[in-house]
Amino acid sequence: VQLQASGGGLVHPGGSLRLSCAASRFPTGYYAIGWFRQAPGKEREGVSCININDDKISYGDSVKGRFTISRDNAENTVYLQMNSLKPEDSAVYYCATADKQILGFSDLDPRLYDYWGQGTQVTVSS
Repeated sequence: VQLQASGGGLVHPGGSLRLSCAASRFPTGYYAIGWFRQAPGKEREGVSCININDDKISYGDSVKGRFTISRDNAENTVYLQMNSLKPEDSAVYYCATADKQILGFSDLDPRLYDYWGQGTQVTVSS
């Protein structure tokens, strides 16, 4: 499985970006696909994910109401629409897939995920 994230860039506060994650293929029977981010000196955090079994979507508290995750199965692509961007959204954004659920782990826990893309930089600055 190869994941290719793209769409990052420099944007002013209040602006928007749409990230794309193109997969060579999605793992057979995989559990979830998600977006994560990591800023310098900080731990990687879950931004949003889709549970493939029930289509449940989860968002991190800091992005609720501003970010929207979606997927195009025909194109093996997952998107992250980011609106009302803030400087604190600046980070490298990664997409990843999880093979299975692990009891006690949130769907947004990076430790759940097995395959990772290379990341795309998002910088929000005036």
